[in-house]
Parts: sequence; C-alpha cells; structure tokens
Amino acid sequence: MKFAARQRPAAPPGLVGTARVERRTRVLLPRLRPGDLAVLDHLDMDRATAQALVDAGVSAVVNAAPMISGRYPNLGPEVLADAGVPLVDSIGPTGLAAVKDGARVRLHDGTLYVDDEPVASGREVDADTVRAEMAGARSGLVSQLETFTHNSTEFLRREQDLLLHGRGVPRPATRIAGRPVVVVVRGHEYAAELAAIRPFLREQQPVLIGVERGADALREAGFQPDIVLVNGRTEDAEQPTAKTLRAARDVVVRVDRGGDRAASEQLERLGVRPLRLETAATCEDAALILADASDASVIVGVGMHATLDEFLDRQRSGLASTYLTRLKVGPRLVDAAAVPQLYSGRVRPRHLLLVMLAGLVALAAAIAVTPVGQEWAHALAAALADLVDKL
Repeated sequence: MKFAARQRPAAPPGLVGTARVERRTRVLLPRLRPGDLAVLDHLDMDRATAQALVDAGVSAVVNAAPMISGRYPNLGPEVLADAGVPLVDSIGPTGLAAVKDGARVRLHDGTLYVDDEPVASGREVDADTVRAEMAGARSGLVSQLETFTHNSTEFLRREQDLLLHGRGVPRPATRIAGRPVVVVVRGHEYAAELAAIRPFLREQQPVLIGVERGADALREAGFQPDIVLVNGRTEDAEQPTAKTLRAARDVVVRVDRGGDRAASEQLERLGVRPLRLETAATCEDAALILADASDASVIVGVGMHATLDEFLDRQRSGLASTYLTRLKVGPRLVDAAAVPQLYSGRVRPRHLLLVMLAGLVALAAAIAVTPVGQEWAHALAAALADLVDKL
C-alpha cells in the first residue's frame, strides 16, 4: 500500500532578509552587508546616500519618511530604482520602532513581516512613481531657491574672512603653490573618473587631497594621498582608515567654529597630529578652500558635480557652502570628467621617434622617384651585391 507523499507548504511570497535598523543613515551604512534590508529614516533621499546603499548590496530599502517630499527633486530614489532595489517609504516612526535590528523579516506588498506577523506597512515606490513625483517636485524649485538665497547671504556673512581673505586656513607641510591639485570625494562615479584621469595623475604628479573616504579611494586606486581632510564629528562613519591617516603627510580636521578639541585628540591617539580648520563649510568645500588659499595652479574635482539638481540634492545645510565655495574657487576648478577631453598626455620620446621615422620614409620615397635618387638606388644595389659576394 502506497502513501501519498506530503507536500511541503509553499514559502510565503516576498523578499526575506536581515533587517538593519538605524534612524541615522550615516551610522547605518558601515553596518550593512549584501542582502540586508536597510530600515532607516531619511527624508528626501540624496544620490550619495542612495549610491552607498547600492554599493552595500542591500536587497531593499524601507524608509520611515517619504523618499520624495516634493520640496525639491532629490536624486536618490532614481538611483535606487535604476539599480532594481525595492523601495518602501512612509512607514512612520511607529513602524520604524516596531522593527528590531537584526531580525529576520519578510517584505511583501509594502508590508514588513516578522514570523508572518505584519509589523510595519508603507507605500511601494517604483520607477514610474519616482518619475512622476520628481516632475512634481521640480515645480517647487522657486521657493527652494528663495530659501537658498537667504542661506547663502548668512553663510557669507559668517565665513567672509575665510572665503574672501583666506584667514584661518592652515598651512600644510605639502607644497601646493603653483602645482595642480586633485581633490577626491567618494561621490557619484568617482571610480570611473579616477580611472579616466590616471595619465594626468601619473605624468603631472599633482597634490592629492582625499576628503574623508575619498582618501581610501585614492589608496585603492594605487595612489598615496598627500593631504587627508576629515570631519570633526567623531560619530561620522565616513572617516578614512587609520592606515590611510597615518600614511598621509598632512591631516586636516574640519570643525565647526568654536568646536572643542575632541576630534583632534581622537586623531592624536592614532599617532596623527592634525591641522585644524574651523568653518561651517562641508568637508568637500573645505578641501577646495584649502587648495585655493594655498595658490594651486588648477584644482581637479573627482566625485563632485555641480548641476542645479545636484546642488539641490546636497544636504540642505551644505547648499550655500557649495555654491559660494565654487564662486570663490572660480576658474581654477575643473571637473574630472573634462580632464580626458582637455589633456592627452605628454609627448614621449617614442612618439618623437615614430614621427622622425615616418619623415625619413617619406623623404626616401620622394628622392627615389628622381633621377638622382634612381642613380643612388642602383649604386646602393651594386654595393650590396658586392658585399654579399664577399661574404
């Protein structure tokens, strides 16, 4: 007698993974592993954060806040959607608190389940939703630009000595005056830009400034940063490794005006004696200010871009800083994407040798068609024949 084989119950639908929960995105990013579900609270996801989530290999992003609030066209959701990462937003603070860090969760139809019990629910955001909401967000740019104008005026008032006169900029041991400088930020497409300007880096030997994790990016590409600029916020998860800090000739720590010595002391415990730069500017902008005040001949920016959408996509507190810093640096700043179009490399000896050989061949061909050239050719042939007979 045969018994019917038991059928295993079908697995419930959805995406299963480990939830990594943290309200502060910058603290969450270093903890992520491929396949994790990132559960965070990030209003208006920016592109840099979204790219970091994609690079971490997350399987989904669940946001307590709206991905796009409509205040301005932020670029992060588009990056995640193009990478095929499922997005759920607006689960709210209650939903965020209900998900335990490290729990095994299942995501299906915008709802998070733990042991088949729904614990948080939000709105699914797909590529079509992102495009529609981005179009609507662009209509709100006028009010955002008005706010930006006010913030720029306030920032210039506070930072006029630094921006206009260079007061408070430290003097690094690395000589910058008259030399090209490359500032590397671990931003969008930084790796491709570094690869594209490799001939420029190899032949011009510029001063290399790594901003936070951009210093590690330089080392990964095979270059040694001369100056590393870090943020004074000790909880910042974007700091470079201790090995990178110790290998740099100069380390500059950016701190808010009137800030304490906690950041400097932390670096000193690593065996690094940092220079201090007090400013409300972002680390990226502080690096540009340092290079400009030190009279660099040209500044090449890697991983930093300055279209209107990208300006607005930056952290709101850094928008005025970015705008005014670029006005100050002016024509010295060149985007790394433009360098391959403007710089083709030095003329090498082998190039001159090839040109000379081509000229000699052309000259010989021109002489060969003349009567004198034909006489020389016959004489040369006869001489070669005599030499062969003697050998």
